[in-house]
Amino acid sequence: MIIVVFFIILQKFWMKMKNVYIETYGCQMNQADSGIVAKVLKENNFNLVSTDKQADVILINTCAVRDNAEKRIHNRVHDLQSLKKKKPYLQIGILGCMAERLKESLVKEDKVDIVAGPDSYRKIAELIDNATKQYKQKHDLKHFEQSIDVELSKEETYEDIIPIELNTDGISAFISIMRGCENFCSYCVVPYTRGRERSRSYQSIVEQAENLFLQGYKDITLLGQNVNSYIYEENGEKINFAKLIEKVAQVNPLLRVRFATSHPKDISEELIDTIAKYDNICKYIHLPVQSGSNRMLEKMNRKYTVEDYKQKIEMIRKKIPDCALSTDVIAGFCSETIEDHRATMDIMSWVGYDSAYMFKYSERPGTLAAKKFDDDVSEEEKIRRLNEIIDLQRELSLQSNRKDIGKTFEVLVEGMSKRDENKYFGRTSQNKVVIFDKQNTRKGDYIKVKIDDCTSATLFGSIC
Repeated sequence: MIIVVFFIILQKFWMKMKNVYIETYGCQMNQADSGIVAKVLKENNFNLVSTDKQADVILINTCAVRDNAEKRIHNRVHDLQSLKKKKPYLQIGILGCMAERLKESLVKEDKVDIVAGPDSYRKIAELIDNATKQYKQKHDLKHFEQSIDVELSKEETYEDIIPIELNTDGISAFISIMRGCENFCSYCVVPYTRGRERSRSYQSIVEQAENLFLQGYKDITLLGQNVNSYIYEENGEKINFAKLIEKVAQVNPLLRVRFATSHPKDISEELIDTIAKYDNICKYIHLPVQSGSNRMLEKMNRKYTVEDYKQKIEMIRKKIPDCALSTDVIAGFCSETIEDHRATMDIMSWVGYDSAYMFKYSERPGTLAAKKFDDDVSEEEKIRRLNEIIDLQRELSLQSNRKDIGKTFEVLVEGMSKRDENKYFGRTSQNKVVIFDKQNTRKGDYIKVKIDDCTSATLFGSIC
């Protein structure tokens, strides 16, 4: 009798759970998605809190692109179990690509309570309520079917949901313009975890950009797994990505516009001409190369050659001479030889990237590479090659930044320097971070800064 009364009291308490803490790991797309989740919860009378200690529900939004990312989340969930011992009513949920990939095993092995894939965020309040009701049977997996939803959609874009900007500086924001991916790079799990490619209406994107600008945001990034594939058709009108980014740039000349990520096979001359035309479209393009070896690119199913890639770079350099370029590089993909690795180093040097995201290959279950190719480069060799790539990029970044010494750039003030409260930091159109004295400036101001010094990662300047 006492036990029954205890559970009734607890259940009444659980049904009143209102405080939700959202943690976001991984890419910018996840950050934008967390804003969607926050908006849905807010509309369902949940409170968003700023620490896990305040929470009745902790939602972890993460990706599944690399094994290390998943291991980090497994460790995080394990650590949260100690908090759950102190608060037995606490619920833990996994959202996003990792939820899509691992599904029920997250409940069975990691003891999480809620699992929601990237197309299930409209149902997040319902999933929390279902998990609450079924808490008494938490060791019986079948009772948790109603708190798991990983069904992928062919239509969902969340275009009618205006996200809440989480962990924001009030200056920079993200707008998801499309979802899914159909490139099927052999190493990548995203097409399996985010589903078919589909684009939001351009009207909803422009409206969101207008609203963000009215709220004081000055720098927005248009997001997609491959923004170059954006296409929206309505009443005979066809809007591609070049036309979309032009419409967003026309919202206001004081609104900076960036985008990520581009696929080299799809980047068009029309897009490059549009970037060159508008001062407020940032002169920065992230163009993942992944490898400098044609053999590797074919095995990765990247659908372009090194020669194709170089032509795109030459087009960018010709039309936008001051454009900064960054990239993604994978070290130690299946059967990669020393010659393949050197070819990657060669194209990095040829382009002279301003920055790069560099990783060792991590086999992802379910991908073509995992099914067909042997992960035959040793871990030790992957790390050695990755370190060589990192060392090279550090030198390339330093060379790039040294070329900026003596030049003057328009910088958007984004906030206080982490290392010196008497200084501000901001970014140039080329996405380079600049540190400078505060003087009479405020967040959100555009100022002219002359570059005096640099490191491989940062520019240092004086307000003109």
